[in-house]
Amino acid sequence: MKAQKIAVLGAGAWGTALSVIWASRGHAILLWGKNASRIEELRKSRENSAYLPGINLPPEIDLTSELGDCASADLIVFAIRSTALRETAGALKNTGINPDSVLLSCIKGIEHGTGKRMSEILADNFLRHTFAVLSGPNLAAEVSRGLPTATVLACTKPDYASELQNLLGTPRFRIYTGGDLSGVELGGALKNVFAIAAGAGDGLGLGDNSKAALVTRSLAEMVRLGTKMGGELRTFYGLSGAGDLVATCFSQHSRNRRAGEELANGRSLEEIASLTGTVAEGIPTAKSAHECGRKLGVETPIIDQVYSLLYEGKAPAQAMEELLRREQKAETI
Repeated sequence: MKAQKIAVLGAGAWGTALSVIWASRGHAILLWGKNASRIEELRKSRENSAYLPGINLPPEIDLTSELGDCASADLIVFAIRSTALRETAGALKNTGINPDSVLLSCIKGIEHGTGKRMSEILADNFLRHTFAVLSGPNLAAEVSRGLPTATVLACTKPDYASELQNLLGTPRFRIYTGGDLSGVELGGALKNVFAIAAGAGDGLGLGDNSKAALVTRSLAEMVRLGTKMGGELRTFYGLSGAGDLVATCFSQHSRNRRAGEELANGRSLEEIASLTGTVAEGIPTAKSAHECGRKLGVETPIIDQVYSLLYEGKAPAQAMEELLRREQKAETI
């Protein structure tokens, strides 16, 4: 594949971080954001102060609020909110998109109502395109500063995966390839739900032993639900599963962990969104994951408690207490 032009859709923290590291390799990047006034501000200041303060945008990054400007790109990268993907993909479809462009999803979410992964939403709109997904323990604040990280990329065309690996990887952004699109996407989406639970534990002061146990059982739950939804077992023990789960549950940079912590401190979802400037992806994904678990008959006690915390008004202390009071049993996946 060729990639003379790369368009990144989403001028939040993740889209900006990816643009910065790829521009550092000399790639010409077109960064799109829906808010025209905010894009103009970024163009003038060359800094995304709302999401990545202190990180300068290299000159190789151009900016636009016109989605049609991205249509001719050889590689189109999606780094927007999961809940906005279907609408954005539909709008992009009407711009006369390059039929040979590769579509790369870097979004971590599951669609409510359909249970579809992000690449499946893209496939609903772009029947003939090549799709790829990228996910891993990649906190935008660290990636944008050039701190070492690793991620995994899967593609509908295996030979394209290797080309994308060479095109987008750097010594500080190490890309591994894989063939399991479902597992890569599901690991990245589900870990956000568990990070909310981990943050709630932090807010309640439950300690490191408790968090280690929660993360371990979260991985078991991720495996149970993720394999039922089409992911491969080994994928969930890799970067997009266990790796991302650990990073998101423990990092002070994690929006999802912080959302759980703030909930335990008595803040509402509206207050948390105001504090962080966005809705943590684990919040809508908790609803989708809860629904998928019920449809597939999978036991998901942690997801269920996070769902109750977010959508049924359950107190964080009560949710944790109910998890702790579950019947003792043998340790199994």
